[in-house]
Amino acid sequence: MNETAQVKINGTVKELSGAKLKVGIVGATGMVGQQLIRMLKDHPWFEVAVLAASKSSAGMSYSASVEGRWFMEFPIPPAIGKIKVVDAADLDAATEGVDIVFCAVSMDKAEVLKLEDALAKKGVFVTSCNSANRLDALVPMMIPATNGDHLQVLEAQRKARGYDTGAIIVKSNCSIQSYVLALTALKDFEPAKVFVHAEQAISGAGKTFSTWPEMVENVIPYIGGEEKKSEIEPLKVWGTLTDKGIESVAIPSIKAKCVRVAVADGHTAYVNVQFKKPVTKEAILAKWEAFTETVPTRGLPSAPQKQLYFQSEPDRPQPKLDVMRDGGMAVTIGQLEVDEDNWVRFTALAHNAILGAAGGAVLATELAVEKGFVFRRAQTKVAAKA
Repeated sequence: MNETAQVKINGTVKELSGAKLKVGIVGATGMVGQQLIRMLKDHPWFEVAVLAASKSSAGMSYSASVEGRWFMEFPIPPAIGKIKVVDAADLDAATEGVDIVFCAVSMDKAEVLKLEDALAKKGVFVTSCNSANRLDALVPMMIPATNGDHLQVLEAQRKARGYDTGAIIVKSNCSIQSYVLALTALKDFEPAKVFVHAEQAISGAGKTFSTWPEMVENVIPYIGGEEKKSEIEPLKVWGTLTDKGIESVAIPSIKAKCVRVAVADGHTAYVNVQFKKPVTKEAILAKWEAFTETVPTRGLPSAPQKQLYFQSEPDRPQPKLDVMRDGGMAVTIGQLEVDEDNWVRFTALAHNAILGAAGGAVLATELAVEKGFVFRRAQTKVAAKA
């Protein structure tokens, strides 16, 4: 971050000093919470200040709270490991001294809605990895390289919800990251019909092979609610801003099949799409290659070097070989075929827990900071008193 940066609060531009923004993680001990630590431990803009989890972990050091269930391949950073975990139900403790809260809790929808609303009313910027707020017209559902303009709805959200300085944005479902980004790059050809078969890793269920041995050498051909999310959520991501909020588009029509497969990390989508306009293989490859230059997230700390990579080998992408490309923040595409009547087939792979959850959440928050929608709570209170 520059030495000073400008932020916008209810239309008023203020100066943000160069010190890091303080962040909290609610749901810090879970799979996504641990991935958030991956993304935040060395972040140039953000500093982890608060870790919150269930009451059973409250009062313990973070290292002690995840003993025996730390799933990352890197060690817990010492400074983060020493932080004392607070009860996520204690909103004062969960928000003390922080400007941003990343929320990745395991609760039912009603509880999540209540929690995230309460956090925003405390004045913090809430970036949610939960599904409860995704279809709310006043809550941007972010795939930040695709719909950065949706952050503009936050001004209406703050006014309607009475959030003086807080706000809520939410990540989309992890299953749609790869093909939504790939199709966004091809929007000029006007996708009309999409059929997608998604093979989803077990980390999407918050599991590992050691905690879910039933998944070894197995496929489960049903994931509750996943297919509906995969058919509806892209239409909001591609939606338009109106005076009532974000309005989903009607086209393309999407039909999805989602299955759980014996893969640790990485959701693979097999896509069939029909375009309204004529397409060629060369034109598609050119659009994918140029996509990174057009995205609003280009140059942000967590943005990949390239958003879309194409692999020409007939047996790629593969989760084991490709899922961690650019730190798990890129999409790898392969097996491109162009058929008659503008039908196109391709395979796309994305890391569900990084790009699809924690990393995408951090990147969306970075974009919100850059666009002026995040600010320091303490500085704002002083300014308001003055």
